[in-house]
Amino acid sequence: MELRKELGLLEVTFYGVGIILGAGIYALIGEASALAGNSLWISFLIGAIVSTFTGLSYAELSSTFPKAGAEYVYVRRIFGSRFSAFLLGWLIIFTGVVAASTVALGFAGYFQELFGTPIIVTAILLIIIFSLVNFIGIKESARINVVFSVVEIVGVLFVVITALCFGRFGSVDYLEMPKGVTGTLSAAALIFFAYIGFEDLANISEEVKDPKRNVPRALLASIIITTIIYVLVGIAVVSLVRWEDLATSQAQLAFAVSSILGDQASWIISIIALFSTSNTVLVGLIICS
Repeated sequence: MELRKELGLLEVTFYGVGIILGAGIYALIGEASALAGNSLWISFLIGAIVSTFTGLSYAELSSTFPKAGAEYVYVRRIFGSRFSAFLLGWLIIFTGVVAASTVALGFAGYFQELFGTPIIVTAILLIIIFSLVNFIGIKESARINVVFSVVEIVGVLFVVITALCFGRFGSVDYLEMPKGVTGTLSAAALIFFAYIGFEDLANISEEVKDPKRNVPRALLASIIITTIIYVLVGIAVVSLVRWEDLATSQAQLAFAVSSILGDQASWIISIIALFSTSNTVLVGLIICS
């Protein structure tokens, strides 16, 4: 039985952008700035280049085998090994479950900070609600994903716009590498994890209209879009605060914006983080299923 093809290029691209822009940018930028300093944007660019090579591989495979099993199908068809494909399939399921539950706890942490709700209960309810949404249909899930992804993009662009208005661009050396090229490359290796997720588009190939064309296009488009956003954010945050201060902060984007606009801006970023983490859970559950 085949799945219904209900997703077009736009919806699939938003899936890619939504899952890439998930929790990574909120969790990694502080540690990366400690390694790269003001050259943080270069690390984002290097991470994007490395991701693109993997992205091209997935683009080729997803157009050749446009099936929902993705990696399972690739291994079984190319190597002819049911056992290897079986093991890989279960590893993907395991990592998907762990990732979705971990990010759900991250969502619950932000939610508790804002509304005082218990973390475990909130995380479980989030997973149940989004599981029901996905059960209803991929089209409904895609609509929610588009809305949440737009909020994510607006959120990070809010940081960029704040920097354009109040940033100290003239006094920042954007090529400064406090730990040399090695530090910038180490930050790029860390930042690579902020791009992880684009490969998951291959798992919804069977529900995409004209998957041989649209999945590879959406995959590469999502990498390009998020790269532009990440590089702009990398420049923006070190324009708002010193990289030394950013590296020691627990909520880096909120800290950068609130240093200019006050605590209310931190609250706004926390709300956006809710959309970002919940979107990651939504897409992660789809991929895992």
